[in-house]
This record gives sequence, C-alpha cells and structure tokens, in this order.
Amino acid sequence: MIDHRLHTFLTVCKYMNYTKAAQELFITQPAVSQHIRYLEKYYGVSLFSYSGKTLTLTPAGRLLLQKASAMKNDEILLKQSLLTADTGTFSYHFGVTTTIGEFVIARPLARFLRDNPKTGIQMTMANTEELLEGLRRGDYHFALVEGYFPRDEFAFRVFSTEDFVAVCSASRVFAGTPSEMPSLQAQPSRMQDLLSEPLLLRESGSGTRDILEKALDLNNISLSSFSRITEINSMYAIVQLLLADCGISFLYKTAVLPYLRTGQLRVIPLEDFHPRHDFAFLWQKGSVYGSEYEKIFCQLQTGRDATF
Repeated sequence: MIDHRLHTFLTVCKYMNYTKAAQELFITQPAVSQHIRYLEKYYGVSLFSYSGKTLTLTPAGRLLLQKASAMKNDEILLKQSLLTADTGTFSYHFGVTTTIGEFVIARPLARFLRDNPKTGIQMTMANTEELLEGLRRGDYHFALVEGYFPRDEFAFRVFSTEDFVAVCSASRVFAGTPSEMPSLQAQPSRMQDLLSEPLLLRESGSGTRDILEKALDLNNISLSSFSRITEINSMYAIVQLLLADCGISFLYKTAVLPYLRTGQLRVIPLEDFHPRHDFAFLWQKGSVYGSEYEKIFCQLQTGRDATF
C-alpha cells in the first residue's frame, strides 16, 4: 500500500496548491505541509520551490512524481489482480488515439481477444495529450499513440512506422487550373502551393495536428497561412469530407489506404513534405508490470496482419 505521505505529495502535484490538496484529502493545510516536509527530510532533497507565488517541482520532485505515480497505478492493478485471482480473469483499460482506434487497432485487437478469452478489454479513444494525462493519473494501463510524448517519462515500444501524407479527393481541381482547359490542371509540388486550399484539421492536442504543425514549421509555414481551416475531432469525419471534396488534409496514409486503392482519394506528392512517424505503445516508466505490457504489445503487433 502506498504511503499516505506519498499520496499527499501526488495530490499536491495534481493541483500544485497546498490548500486544494488539503481540501481533497480532508486534512488541514498544516498537515499537508508536514507530510511534504517529512518526505523532504526522508529523501534529503527539496521537492518543491516557489517562483514568485507559483509552486513548482524541483528536478528531484519531478523524479519522485514519476516514480510515485507508477507505484500508485501499480497498486491499483495489483488490487484488481487480487480480486480476480480465483477466477483467472483480468481486465485491461487502455487508450488509443483516433487514427489508431478507427483504422488500425481492430485486427490486432480481434486476434488478442481470440487468444486471451479470459482477458477483458476496455478501450478509450482520445487525442495524444489526453491519453498521456490519463496514463499519468492511472486511468489507463497502457496506450497506443501517434503523437509526440516525453520519452523520459514513459516506457515504450514502436508498434509501427507510418507515412504521413497530404491527401485530397481524386477529383479535386486545384487553384490555378484554367477553367477553360481543366485538362491542364495545376499540380502543387510544394507545401506553399497548398496554402490557397481549405484545410481539414484535427483539434489541438491531437498527435496528427502536432506532427503537421512541426512539419509546417520546418517550411516556415503556420496553420494561419491556409485560406480556410475546418477543425474536426474525428478522423473518420475528416476522411468523409475528403471524399466529398471539401478540402485537403494531412494524415497517416494507413487511415485512407482503402480509398487510395479504389482511386477515390489520392496522395498529393510534395517535394518538401516526406514525414514518417511512429505509432508507439506506452506505459508508465518504472511500472513493475512492464513485462506484462511487453507481452501484450507483442501479441498486438503480431496480430496486425490477422484476418477476421
């Protein structure tokens, strides 16, 4: 069982405020201060410092937060394991980003469920930022994400490496095409050539959007450079709007492979845009259940090419 003073520390980290931590824990603020002082004396380090009136974690405090969070979440998993020890059943709650949830996970998950009939699964779709926060809180045992994440905070394995491409309807006519001679269609060859096109975009916090913004930045372009932006928090909806020729988008090629094969959508070849990015399987670094998560990762990765 996690020490109650570590629990106090985690609650202070949650709010970065002693008063709010005391209110959640139903103890006095002096008691919170006493718990933190005990930990600082025990470990021989300062855990918090003030920048003006703002409470911040010291480097030692950040390390303790990482380790204590893993301990707390492992305790939750241990309790679940003990409660189901007699039946041999267990349930994992994991998170996936939208592209992975809508276009990638079905086959490997189907294979996993067939091979593990006593294992229950609860899967939640959210953007990368939300999933990382959920892992920190212990909401998820592990997650599959497509965006950037702090590698010093999470243990991970690369699930796959994917092409990130510009996509439009196969029938799209780009700006600059002469109306009297549509056969002489303008063909964009650089990112700059697409700025007059309406852009279909994921919401802030999405890994897909983050990757696009970083790629644009390398070309000294910002999202505001596009003529119009439509922001949508569903990759499926973006694909449907692409099929309806409502604009262009930048996304993982795997999300639109069926439509590329049928010729309904097409990749826009660009000379200055060739990003590739990993889909990563994450869990909290330092978790004693890391070997269990590694086994699940191997099973899911093996099931990528499974048939239904």
